[in-house]
Amino acid sequence: MTSLSAPAWAKINLALDVLGLRPDGFHDMRMLMQTISLHDEVTLLLGTGRWYAHGPEELPHDERNLALKAARVFCQASRIDPNGIELSLEKHIPSQAGLGGGSADAAAVLRVLQQFYEAPLSEEKLFELAAQIGSDVPFCLAGGTKLAEGRGEVLTGLPPMPECHIVLCQPGFGSSTPALFRAVDAAEPEYRPDFAYLTAHLHDLSAFAPAMVNVFEPLLAREYPIIHELKAVMLSHGALGAMLTGTGSVVFGLFDHKAQAETCRTALQTLVPWTALASPVDHV
Repeated sequence: MTSLSAPAWAKINLALDVLGLRPDGFHDMRMLMQTISLHDEVTLLLGTGRWYAHGPEELPHDERNLALKAARVFCQASRIDPNGIELSLEKHIPSQAGLGGGSADAAAVLRVLQQFYEAPLSEEKLFELAAQIGSDVPFCLAGGTKLAEGRGEVLTGLPPMPECHIVLCQPGFGSSTPALFRAVDAAEPEYRPDFAYLTAHLHDLSAFAPAMVNVFEPLLAREYPIIHELKAVMLSHGALGAMLTGTGSVVFGLFDHKAQAETCRTALQTLVPWTALASPVDHV
């Protein structure tokens, strides 16, 4: 048996807009996405005779688990028979968070198998498989700082995000992604991100961070006003900007100074069950 390991890096959305419903039932999106240092650890054991995912009890252990699905899809596409793969997922990225935990795990599996088997798939085919597994998987496979369009699979590289400190906190609730998309479909968002401005000022966090917009945030904050409270705490501790990531429920803030970020995290720990500190990652 062969053991392989890889980190699975989380992501945040620096901006998120929903452009409309597509004929295939998905939505056209436009997002600024950023890989961050928070990560799971994924270990693959090849040749065990079965396909199984070990991990937290709340996660599926069969191919409803995106990481195990990625392993199966990769092996089928490359016509490789590893005689079963068992995955062990050491989770640090919370679920229902908007941090892409499941997608990050799937991308890590694709990346490590492609490397181990000496690239049996073209880059184009690998990204095609990633898009079949989940909308965020192509970005998690590519990593760095990207403009993501389509369902999230059309990626344009951007200059690396400046070094900074990212405070993450998760309130004690989950969010329904389908319900948020239905709400966006039903009413025009009041505010949308200005992508031309954001991409032009990505190098200057003091200009960029206050302009971050996520069209899902006002919808979720109506039901959970703690989102506003958490943002206010971050801004009062020196955050250059703060926002909900993805469909939530994690709220993050961008800080120039580590001491401010650490003090903010300490303050947030009295309000929410989960907090973390991270930094941007420009490659995976």
